[in-house]
Amino acid sequence: MSELLDFPKRTIHLDFHTGPDIPDVGTEFDPDKFARTFLEAHVDSVTVFAMCHHGHLYYDTDHPARHPGLPRNLNLLEQQVEALRKVGIRAPIYLSVQCNEFAANEHPDWIALDAELKQVKRGAGRFKAGWQILDMSSPYQDFLADILQEVLDRFAPVDGVFMDMCWDQPSCSVWAVKGMARKGLDPRKEEHRARYAREVAHEYMARYRGMVEEAQRKHRPAGIWFNSRPKTNLAEEKKFLRHVEIEALPTGGWGYAYFPYVARFVRPLQLPTLSHTGRFFKSWGDNTSLKPEMALKYECCQILSQGMTNGVGDLLHPRGLPSEAVYSLIGRVYRHIQACEPYVEGGKLLSQIALLVHPQLGDRPGPAGLGATRALQQLRQQFDVVPPDAGLDGYELVIVPETTRIDEALKSRLEAYVKQGGALILSGPAALGEDDEAVLKEQGVRVLGPSPYSHTFLHALPPVSQNLADYGYVMYEPGFRMMPEPGAETLAAIGEPYFEREFDRFSGHDYTPEERISEYAAAVKNGHVITFAVPIFEAYGKHAAPNYRQLLGNCINLLLERPLVRADGPSQLETTVVRTASATVVHLLSFSPERRAEQLDIVEDAFPLVNMPLFIRTPQAPSRVYMAPNETELEYEYKDGYVSTRVTVLDGHAMVVALD
Repeated sequence: MSELLDFPKRTIHLDFHTGPDIPDVGTEFDPDKFARTFLEAHVDSVTVFAMCHHGHLYYDTDHPARHPGLPRNLNLLEQQVEALRKVGIRAPIYLSVQCNEFAANEHPDWIALDAELKQVKRGAGRFKAGWQILDMSSPYQDFLADILQEVLDRFAPVDGVFMDMCWDQPSCSVWAVKGMARKGLDPRKEEHRARYAREVAHEYMARYRGMVEEAQRKHRPAGIWFNSRPKTNLAEEKKFLRHVEIEALPTGGWGYAYFPYVARFVRPLQLPTLSHTGRFFKSWGDNTSLKPEMALKYECCQILSQGMTNGVGDLLHPRGLPSEAVYSLIGRVYRHIQACEPYVEGGKLLSQIALLVHPQLGDRPGPAGLGATRALQQLRQQFDVVPPDAGLDGYELVIVPETTRIDEALKSRLEAYVKQGGALILSGPAALGEDDEAVLKEQGVRVLGPSPYSHTFLHALPPVSQNLADYGYVMYEPGFRMMPEPGAETLAAIGEPYFEREFDRFSGHDYTPEERISEYAAAVKNGHVITFAVPIFEAYGKHAAPNYRQLLGNCINLLLERPLVRADGPSQLETTVVRTASATVVHLLSFSPERRAEQLDIVEDAFPLVNMPLFIRTPQAPSRVYMAPNETELEYEYKDGYVSTRVTVLDGHAMVVALD
C-alpha cells in the first residue's frame, strides 16, 4: 500500500486553532516569506489547516463555519499550499474530527454524552474553557464528510490528510443508543459502549480513507492519518493507512519513556513512520515558549535513531506570520538531522530481542512494559516490542514481562521457538499458567505458591554476579516461591525476612530485615530459558533500582553472548544499530533528562562521551570506520567479528559507520 508514497523527512505540524473572537486572521500573511521561512529551516513538509478544533475553515468556501475573522478576499489555505509547493515543500491538510466548537454550538444534540447524560468535554465544567467532544454516530459524521469532500474537491491531488482527535469515544446520546441497538449491543454495559465506539471509529476511518483514495485515484497515492489512536491498535488498523505518525511531546505529558516504547512497537509493522515532538517548552497551547535546543536535538535524533522521519509541532500566530526565533531553533536542529540522513538511508534497524507486550495495554503499558523498555535501552540491547501473535523466527531472545499472560496459542509457539534453539526469559506472573504452576516444562522449575512476604532479598550467584556485591538487595515487589528441577540452575537466591511487617509486629522504619538466605530461587536457568520468580521488570519500572537492571543484564548475557553492540558508556547512553547496503551504522545518543519541576523533565545539556570504548558486531572486517556526519576517521581493530574503537561525542549525537 505504501510503496509509491511520497514521504517527508523533516516536517512541521503547524497548529492553527484560532477562536472566533480573533479579528485579524491572516492579515500579516506573506506567501513568499511564509514559504522561505520553512525552506531555510530545512523543512520539506508543512501540515496546514483546513479546519481547526474551533470548527472554523480557512479556505475559499461559502460554508458558515468559515472563520469570521478571515478576510473575504484572503483564501489562506489555498495561498499556503501554493506557496509551499512552489518551493518544493509538501502541504498535507489538517481537519479536526471529534473537537469542533462550531458544530457543537450549532448542534448540541451531536455532542457525546456520558452514562449520566453529561456532555463530554475536555477541561470539564460549564464555566471552564475546553473542547466539546462530538459523537461520531450522530449526523456530525456526515457533516464532517461534506467538509472533507469539499477540501478534496478544491485541493486534490493532496499531499496527505491529517485527521485529529480520533480516539474511541463512548457515548450515550440518542444516536449512539440507537446504533448499539441495531448491532445487538446493550448500552447499559460499559464494555458494549466501548465496543461500539471502536466500531464507529473503524467505520468512519474506512469511509474517510475511501474518500481520499477516490480523490487521488488518478494521482500519486496520499496518506490519511487518524491521530490520537493507540499505536498498539495498528496491527488491526493498518488496513486504513499508508503510513504512521507518532505524536510524542516529552514535556507535554508523554514523558521521555513513551516514544522509545511506542516506536519499537511500530517499527516491525514496516509502514513509513514519522514522529513529531514540539518546539514548545511544555505542550500544545504553550504558544510563545521555546524548549532548549539540546532538548529538541535529543528528541529529533532519537526519532531518527528509531528509523523514522522527523516532525516538530509549532503554532502559527493568528495573523499568519511564522516566528523567526522558532525557525532559527528548528533550522539548527534540522540541519543536523539532514546531514545525518544519508548515512542511514534505506537501512534496516537490527534487533535481537522481542519483548512481548499485549496490545490491550495500549500505548502506556504500565511499570512492567516501561521498566522492560528502559532496562533494555540502558543495557544497550537491540529489541522490538511485539504483540504475542507476532512472528518470532528472526529473534535470538524472547522476553515475556509480567503483564503478558501466556495462553495456549502462545504456549505452543514458545515451546516450538525454544525447541528450535531460541532463548526465553519469563518474569513473575508471566511464568505461571492458570493453575499457578510453571507455564512451560522447559522452565525446569517447581512452583510452591506465592511468597508470604511483601519484601524479599536478591542474592546473585557467581554466573550472574558481575558488578553486583555479595549482598541481599531488597526486592520491593512480591513474587512466588520457586525451586529448580533437577538439571536446572539457580542464578539468584531469595533471602527472606524474619517475619512480614504488620501493624502489631514490626521492626524498624520499613520492611523487616533479612533473616536468612532461603532454599527458594529468584532466578532459574534451564537450558536457554530463564525464569524470574520476582517481577523484575515491574520492579524496575516502579523503583529504577540499578541492581535490578544489572541482574537482568547479567542474565541476558548468558543467553545472548554476541550482542550487536557493546558500549561502556553512562546508563543514559542510547544505541540503535542500522544495517545499510554497504555499512553497519550505530547511533549514539547521550543526553540527560532531569526532573527540574513538578511533572516536567528538562534536557538542557548533552552528556559528553570521552574516549569511550565501543564494540560493534559486523558481518566482515570493515574497510573504514568513521564518525558521521563529520566523517572523522576512527582508529579501530577487528577481532572475532567485532570492530573495537574509541569514540568522543560532546554534542549529544553521532553515528559510527563501519563501512564494508
